[in-house]
Amino acid sequence: MLQLLGNKLQLLLFSGVKMRKKKTRFACHSCGKEVECSSGELPCEALEGWLTVCYWEGPGMMSNYNFCSFTCAKSWVDSQVPKIPAVFLESFGEDKTG
Repeated sequence: MLQLLGNKLQLLLFSGVKMRKKKTRFACHSCGKEVECSSGELPCEALEGWLTVCYWEGPGMMSNYNFCSFTCAKSWVDSQVPKIPAVFLESFGEDKTG
């Protein structure tokens, strides 16, 4: 019985040595700045001061985007807005020939 207990204890010790703490990395979707979150840390602690945008893409489909600052979030939002072609906007300009 004691030997069986010793084997289980040894197995637990070996499995503890082999296990590594999983770290999660978060990156700013605009500038690429990274922050690391260890297994014992909550993402909200690692991302303190960051912004997360949840984008609903359809029924049951959601994407999360992380930003390290309001400037990076604005840059990303601006890049998502469709651009109006300059030729179209110039067609409303004043006629300079007359």
